Amino acid sequence: MKLWFTSDNVDWDAGRYHYAAEQMMLTLFPAERPEYPDSPAPTSLVSEDNAVIFTLHRGKKLTNMSALLLRDGRWNNGVVRFPSEKLDEAPEQVYHTVQRAVKQAFYKAGTMLLGGDLPWGSLTGVRPVKLPTKALLEGATPAQAEKELAETYHVSPLRRKLAMDCAAQSVKAIQSLAPDEVSLYVGIPFCPSRCLYCSFISAAVGQCLPLVEPFVDALCQEIKASGQLLRRRGKAVRTLYMGGGTPTTLSPEQLDTVLTALETHIDLSRCTELTVEAGRPDTITPDKLAVLAAHGVGRVSVNPQSMEDDVLQRMGRPHTGEDIRRAYAQVRAAGTFSVNMDLIAGLPGDSPDGFARSLAEVLDMAPENITVHTLALKKGSRLMEHPEELPSDSDVEAMLGGAWSALRQAGYAPYYLYRQKYMSGSFENVGWAKPGTESLYNIIMMEELHSVLALGGGAVTKVIDPGGKLTRYANPKYPKEYLDRIEQIIAEKETLLL
Repeated sequence: MKLWFTSDNVDWDAGRYHYAAEQMMLTLFPAERPEYPDSPAPTSLVSEDNAVIFTLHRGKKLTNMSALLLRDGRWNNGVVRFPSEKLDEAPEQVYHTVQRAVKQAFYKAGTMLLGGDLPWGSLTGVRPVKLPTKALLEGATPAQAEKELAETYHVSPLRRKLAMDCAAQSVKAIQSLAPDEVSLYVGIPFCPSRCLYCSFISAAVGQCLPLVEPFVDALCQEIKASGQLLRRRGKAVRTLYMGGGTPTTLSPEQLDTVLTALETHIDLSRCTELTVEAGRPDTITPDKLAVLAAHGVGRVSVNPQSMEDDVLQRMGRPHTGEDIRRAYAQVRAAGTFSVNMDLIAGLPGDSPDGFARSLAEVLDMAPENITVHTLALKKGSRLMEHPEELPSDSDVEAMLGGAWSALRQAGYAPYYLYRQKYMSGSFENVGWAKPGTESLYNIIMMEELHSVLALGGGAVTKVIDPGGKLTRYANPKYPKEYLDRIEQIIAEKETLLL
């Protein structure tokens, strides 16, 4: 899609607003990619058929931002107006005013062409809960925060309800955190095999078995150095999350080594939540669960993604629904773990009826948490490289709508959510929990509530300074690269201003 930015009486740095236009373009027309022609904007409505012309015009009292959308032989013009005096404010305030106008004007034009509002309205980005959370913290009532979602951003009633439920949990989490607290993430970049939809940096353990033991040794070095760093910075660990990959790809002895290193070198006396992603049922054994229980792990995952065997086979997951039930029974027999189970709406070969059957089976097992993801076509996944037939957006919406109803009826409530690029129907991922079993780490991570120190392969540290600015520091993505650079990784950790 061609994008032009013009003005006849305002000197504006249009390039600063390319990203805002691209975000809205992906929301409205996910298959499109941006082009920025060197030629002037067309003056004829019939000279282009897949383009948007953004025009900023300052009037005496009001400034117009218009987005003229040319598509499918039609044209629609979305216009947003704001007081002209806002263009005289500080540069950063001007940027936010114009950025919002670009998005809103494009959204108006796009929805006129599409024939109606989108589920999340004109909200873009991965964290729609930030907006009502901010409003609540600034003293708005829930009704006032929801009104902004409805009237300013055109969010649908169902999504507003989701956002407000999650915002309440976010506020609760913020109020529970102390200024000297951080969270800790440990990344284990190995899996038994790679799923069709997966873009995470993980290596099939059968192909790189010689790297696993050296990786564990290097990780323990990073854990020891990080414990020293946290003590020097005066930081306490509030939540600890081991993800991947699939951490339970490690042997019982390797899991014990990593968890022992964490207990030995890092002060976990204020850690109120310790989670290990078990995930794949083909990695779950009684011996591994016994190790987790012995080290005080309180939360684990058993992630079917689907309980339909034909869908699992299409995804490249070498297990069945029966394997999920076996693994879940082993988890329950091993201790008092709080269990999360993931499902994905929109998988190849799935249907609303099939997804409903999967959810019903998971509900019968009664895990404390159920996370309902919407399939996202991720760069680097085999599904992106070799697309298969996927359920329609309307089918995915039916899957999600049915899930919301069934989950609420079963006593679950949404507590965190996020969105992704290239997601079916521009929907969302939602974590549901029985009251009192919400994962604090998930809220912290998704809403960026405090710094997260990340260790291991492909782990991304997020440092949030006192002013709220977030800076990311990424460990090497691949196990061999991580091993080769472990001394440099540890040295770079020393520079973090946690």
